[in-house]
Amino acid sequence: MPVDFDVIISTSSSEEDFLQIFQDAFSQQDQLFLEAHRTILIACYRNPGLSPSLKANTPEILAKTWLNKYSNSYENRISRRISQPPRTVADPIVTTIINARLIGLTAEHLEQIKYAHRLSMSAENIQGLLLEEFLAEQLSDYGWHCCWGESIRHVDFCNVDGALLQVKNRSNSENSSSSRVRINQPIEKWYRADARTGFYRWSYFNEKYDTDRFSEENFVIFVQQVLRGNPDTLAVERNNPWQDLSDSLN
Repeated sequence: MPVDFDVIISTSSSEEDFLQIFQDAFSQQDQLFLEAHRTILIACYRNPGLSPSLKANTPEILAKTWLNKYSNSYENRISRRISQPPRTVADPIVTTIINARLIGLTAEHLEQIKYAHRLSMSAENIQGLLLEEFLAEQLSDYGWHCCWGESIRHVDFCNVDGALLQVKNRSNSENSSSSRVRINQPIEKWYRADARTGFYRWSYFNEKYDTDRFSEENFVIFVQQVLRGNPDTLAVERNNPWQDLSDSLN
């Protein structure tokens, strides 16, 4: 009969007994049992409602599956990823709507608008991942570990002191199901910017840790470094005219 986290937690005699299952499984794969693993797994044990919805035939296989998800997500974090361009075609009615309102635009203008929109959407798709990796680097000095691969549900960072953190790029980027999960759960929420005012909330961390390392300026520098080091972080379609324009200006 398949087992899940709830089964393992309920049949473990203690927290350390629960952790030992994972430690033994990691050892079989010649993987170190890191502080990050321990911190996240303790959070799962103490907050079983947030445990990942994984199932396997044995606790050992489940532990290995959990490790693989965590490791694969970390190894393919956004700074190392080759992102894929949109897999859908643009809906021509959008161009029709724009042209019906802005009748002076040429076919070339409308084509540029279409591809600018698609490029912007690709950038928006990765901005949350860039924020997550930036925070993973900055918060590691304060006992926080990133929950790569949804290694605990609805939580982005776990602290060695047991604190749980959910992060969002903007105040309006959270759906109702995401907000409901925090009811009766010890999860703090932080978002980078207020969508209505544009005000950044980096002071949340700076005041908490008496530092100035958390800032929009440093986040911008991080994003620029990632894209310079791995341009494929942002996917650009081959026939996107903005790529040709960029190449002609360099």
